[in-house]
Amino acid sequence: MVLRGLQLFFEERISPMLQGARGEAETEQRLRLATAALFVETMRADFEVTAEERRKLEALLQEMLELDDAETRELLAAAEQEVDSAVELFQFTRLIDEAFTPEQKARVVERLWRIALADEHVDRLEEHLVRKIANLLHVSHRDYIAAKRAARGEP
Repeated sequence: MVLRGLQLFFEERISPMLQGARGEAETEQRLRLATAALFVETMRADFEVTAEERRKLEALLQEMLELDDAETRELLAAAEQEVDSAVELFQFTRLIDEAFTPEQKARVVERLWRIALADEHVDRLEEHLVRKIANLLHVSHRDYIAAKRAARGEP
């Protein structure tokens, strides 16, 4: 009888908490992948990936997601595969839009600008993509401009 009581307690109280933690970890991983995928899309927007853009992307991923070198390389490889098989940006932006605060979304846009500016030339395709992502993330025009200025190091 005691054993059955313990089993019920575990099934009713402990198991849902464990599943919730797994669900949160999975959601966190999906958000990281979506963020990395947007970074990759921006890096590739002008069809020319420079070593400087790639270094900037890796540094921004490490900074934003608090990753070590190995985790960054693993996430970047997964993101590149996702981007290669993706049909549209919405699958990435939807996750970020639902989970991030307006401030976090603005920081994502600022980091996208930093990637676009890494080779010291912003192609019109890069600018169009960052604007499109900002719109999909519901970043206000004011925050979009502020993110662009911050990425450029302007006050």
